[in-house]
Amino acid sequence: MRVVEEKQMMLGEVSIANITFNPKSRDDIDQLLKGLQHLYKNVELREKLFGVLEKMIPNGIAHDNGRPGMHLWRVFVLGMLRLNLNWDYDRLHNMVNYHSKIREMLGHPEWDDYVYELQTIKDNFRLFTLEILDEINQIVVLAGHQLLKKKTVV
Repeated sequence: MRVVEEKQMMLGEVSIANITFNPKSRDDIDQLLKGLQHLYKNVELREKLFGVLEKMIPNGIAHDNGRPGMHLWRVFVLGMLRLNLNWDYDRLHNMVNYHSKIREMLGHPEWDDYVYELQTIKDNFRLFTLEILDEINQIVVLAGHQLLKKKTVV
């Protein structure tokens, strides 16, 4: 059973909307995570994005039995890191297991020692089809245009 995101936060987990970043950082990881945070914080964008993510659930999956798969928000974050930062699977594997801000964005409390296996990352990344990526791209581009429009009007 796959869910887009867990409804109940774990003890010590930081809400994605409340993750703080160094405002002076120009690092590509921080910039991407801030963009993902913006998509998450905007309710309308988040609902559109989650609608697309739900299409990633393979057909024929029983929703009421079996072990739960990785939350689709986590699959999305992993996919965006890999694609936007041009990381190979080994780099992605290392970063999702040891980079504190990435782990916060994935919904892990500071004390959580959950380790993503390399094969799990590969298997979940395969859920991204060209159609899914195109739909996500449309949402992100539109959000960027709206942000830019607001900044030029003010």
